[in-house]
Amino acid sequence: MIYEQHYSMMFPTIEELLGRTDSKFRLVTLGALRACQINSYFGQLGEGLGAMVPPQVLTMSRKPLSIAFEEIASDKIIATDPPEVTEEDLLADSMIPTGEANLEEAALEQADGDAAGLDEADLDSAS
Repeated sequence: MIYEQHYSMMFPTIEELLGRTDSKFRLVTLGALRACQINSYFGQLGEGLGAMVPPQVLTMSRKPLSIAFEEIASDKIIATDPPEVTEEDLLADSMIPTGEANLEEAALEQADGDAAGLDEADLDSAS
């Protein structure tokens, strides 16, 4: 009698999954992030938005984490490193372009001028 391999928390095995990533931490984060995406997909299914990626494997599992692990085991989901951010990139993102800075300075000067003008007018009407 031939038994079909039933996917559960026992399959795919942890050894097989660890072979697909470089660390336990990466495996846990990748599985958790993908499980959240799968859960969101099933949550928005009736709304017709189509913004989330559906499960990439045919499975009998109903739990998002089990589906995510099956996707990792079948190499449908692969962990990648984010691009490196240099100090120059951080400085460029934090700098305000000169056009916006000039507009902000002009708005501050105008606000200071209006406040000074109101003070003089209040003094003239009071006397």
